[in-house]
Amino acid sequence: MIDRKQIMDIVNDYDADNIKVGTVGSHSALDVFDGAVEEGFNTFAACKSGREKTYNQYFKAKRDSEGNVIRGIVDEASVFSRFDDILNHQQKLVDDNVLFVPNRSFTTYCGIENVENNFKVPLVGSRNLLRSEERGMDYDYYWILDKAGLPYPERVNKPEDIDELVMVKLPHAVKTLERGFFTAASYEEYLDKANNLLDRGIITQDALDNAVIEKYIIGPVFNFDMFYSPIEDEMNKLELLGIDWRFETSLDGHVRLPAPQQMTLSEHQMNPEYTVCGHNSSTLRESLLDKIFELSEKYVEATQKYYDPGIIGPFCLQTCIDKDLNFHIYDVAPRIGGGTNVHMSVGHSYGNTLWRKPMSTGRRVAFEIKRAIETEQLDKIVT
Repeated sequence: MIDRKQIMDIVNDYDADNIKVGTVGSHSALDVFDGAVEEGFNTFAACKSGREKTYNQYFKAKRDSEGNVIRGIVDEASVFSRFDDILNHQQKLVDDNVLFVPNRSFTTYCGIENVENNFKVPLVGSRNLLRSEERGMDYDYYWILDKAGLPYPERVNKPEDIDELVMVKLPHAVKTLERGFFTAASYEEYLDKANNLLDRGIITQDALDNAVIEKYIIGPVFNFDMFYSPIEDEMNKLELLGIDWRFETSLDGHVRLPAPQQMTLSEHQMNPEYTVCGHNSSTLRESLLDKIFELSEKYVEATQKYYDPGIIGPFCLQTCIDKDLNFHIYDVAPRIGGGTNVHMSVGHSYGNTLWRKPMSTGRRVAFEIKRAIETEQLDKIVT
């Protein structure tokens, strides 16, 4: 792990009047850039060739003679043959006073080892917590949830023990960011579906051997977009900004079909995939909000105890709610969530209410950077 003091030395040499906000051009980048522009920062996108036009053409920023943005949100977009080529251009980012906001695409395409040990650009957030998202590794988010005493779906130790509906969680073999998840209610169904997915190249045997099997929680899914501010000294440091839920292919296509039509699907259509393709906004019954703050407080405290300095900035608790209104955390993103673009420009419902202006996650990150600069506390929000 890159020593935090080394990052502090770098950020202390930055020109605080010319900070840029940067991230990988993917995932939730548009929210990051929109929020940065709203708070007066220039923006930098690291793009992959073939996927760059969204950033260097369609959302390219145009500024007037005084530097005010009159259209778009991306000031500069560097195009690389691969996302991880950014590792070879770190000095330019440092020279340009870039504070980098990590997202899931960044850690996936650049590799967690490189993020931890080789990317010597100040990250807004908790560098050492990013590894906890890698399911199945030592000290992953399950380990944190255990230490915090937080609820998550009950684990099934081996496929032969399946005696009710379960979710088998493993990565997709081809779509790097996506899942090869499938459900099964018996060992026989597990074998049938696993073999089908293996034959179609959707999953690999190695991934299947290391899959996590959890009892299926029947209920709605809510992703809670939270924020923790280490520099807040008057109000509560923990904030609920918004709630989102996801659209998944081909699952959402399946559930739109009446049962008789589902029964007529061919073998290659029968098992739904869980590829995230979009998000929508949501709210939560107010009597349940206290539970979310309690869960989030416990998560924050556990990260501070076991992952010094703990969570910084945005994080996302991904949950299911059962029939008795109990929350089950099925995933944790220790960085900006994947669904925050649904709130860009208009803000999150709860974030807007709290801050009395449009406050998306991307804008909240930029606002935290601005406050840290103004109070000379940048060292507290970067790693």
